[in-house]
Amino acid sequence: MEYNNNVHCRKVTAKSWLWNLDVFKTSKTMKFALVGAVRSNQIRSAKEQFQRGQKHIRSVKEQFQEELQMMNRIILAAALMLSLASFAPARATDEGKVQDRLTNAGTVMHEILNMPESIPQGLLDKARCIVVLPSVLKAAFVVGGSYGRGVLICRTGPHFEGSWGAPAMYALEGGSIGFQIGGEATDFVVLVMNDRGANSLLHSKVKLGGDASAAAGPVGRTASADTDAYMRAEMLTYSRARGAFAGVSLEGSSLRPDGDANAELYGQGVTAGKIITEHAFHAPPAADGLIHTLDHATPKLVP
Repeated sequence: MEYNNNVHCRKVTAKSWLWNLDVFKTSKTMKFALVGAVRSNQIRSAKEQFQRGQKHIRSVKEQFQEELQMMNRIILAAALMLSLASFAPARATDEGKVQDRLTNAGTVMHEILNMPESIPQGLLDKARCIVVLPSVLKAAFVVGGSYGRGVLICRTGPHFEGSWGAPAMYALEGGSIGFQIGGEATDFVVLVMNDRGANSLLHSKVKLGGDASAAAGPVGRTASADTDAYMRAEMLTYSRARGAFAGVSLEGSSLRPDGDANAELYGQGVTAGKIITEHAFHAPPAADGLIHTLDHATPKLVP
């Protein structure tokens, strides 16, 4: 009997142990499952957070790019406004300088023609065109610039026989001019004596003494202008410095149209040839003094 009871107890104990083992296995499985679920939720949550972070980064990046583009547009607009603002005064200054050159040329011509020893009237009446270069400084030829600026004015008509027309802007370059100029400003005047000399000036750069014959002009209202040297020369050249007016040799120097200055006065693309030969161009008000002086001194060509 006691033996049976012991056997029964052992069976119960074994069953109880097996049941506890099953419970342990089940609880362990559930624990693993729970841990897996928790980890899965954590991973999913972390992934969602990462995705939200990425989306936020993209949003911030897009906003930054938009702000950068806006800033660039503002900077470009400001730069354009500044460039326009700086260009307008510069253009006005350049145009003012060209106007001053016209005014100064008229003043120089008036003063020279009223000097006791001036250009002979006979030569003045035969001149087809006149170049006036006011206040040329030696520094312009010695340091950097290498030219003087002035004005070319011609009689109107196909053979330059009419009244004085609209002036074109010209420049004098190179040669030995710089060595002939003292410390003070020097005025130069060039008489163009025939059609060939006038036409050569209108279409290209002309080297005096090379492309066009040139000579120092005689001085004195009643001086004879019929010598061979003056009759053959296409251009006669003069200078005034320190109140003294005299003929001067400009051989080796060149006269050329000043394209930038002509554009300031008459517009882009307008050549010296068009200004001188076409009736469509009218003289600027600053040239009134020069034209009036020449109209009074030599109103018509005397062949």
